[in-house]
Amino acid sequence: MKPIIKTAAQVEKIRRAGEINTMVLDAVDAMIREGISTEDINRTVHQKTLELGGVPAPLNFEGFPKSVCTSVNDIVCHGIPSEDVILADGDIINVDVTTIVDGYYADASRMYCIGSVSPEARKLVDVTKECLELSLKAVHPGGYLNEIGAIIQEHAEKNGFSVVPDICGHGVGLDFHESPLVFHIKRRGRGPKLEPGMIFTIEPMINSGESDWFIDEDDGWTVWTEDGSLSAQWEYTVLVTENGYEILAK
Repeated sequence: MKPIIKTAAQVEKIRRAGEINTMVLDAVDAMIREGISTEDINRTVHQKTLELGGVPAPLNFEGFPKSVCTSVNDIVCHGIPSEDVILADGDIINVDVTTIVDGYYADASRMYCIGSVSPEARKLVDVTKECLELSLKAVHPGGYLNEIGAIIQEHAEKNGFSVVPDICGHGVGLDFHESPLVFHIKRRGRGPKLEPGMIFTIEPMINSGESDWFIDEDDGWTVWTEDGSLSAQWEYTVLVTENGYEILAK
């Protein structure tokens, strides 16, 4: 499918959704700590989203039961908040927020280190964010989509980590998931050429061990690392501009 080029009016609406999405994650920053449950995070995200005039996109999306994804330690993505999951010293957690405002979507996630984490966990979290930040060098008119993944894979593997190859970023804005798919590994060919008005997420999932994963059979959502190794993810919503890029949600 051809990537969707947003109009200036649509970009402005998505930018507003991104501003609110970022404010929701800022509210998580202020409350996340050792001893709270992931359901506490869900309540904060849900209430703050409504307070700011948005709608939490994950809630009831294809049956997902909560307003946010909370992925702790060896969960790659799509972790379901629970009263029974209590954050402990040494945990790492990804909080993934997607917000709808006036029918437009924005999507971002952040990693959090709870208490004193291991040097390996800290390095994984830091390198994953570096992968995302470095990949932005590829986002400009005339660039190629697949250069994003090549940069991410090179940096992750240089640091001894692996990239989850087949869970990817995506176009966003008019819907939760749109064209194009944004892979985080180097792929054959260079992919579509980037154009102003394209909006998509970059959200590398980096494992401390092997890249293999599986979906929890009981809930049908939670993605775990196959070998039980730690996993980290950072995500931005990015607009291709006339001169480069703009981060709409982070």
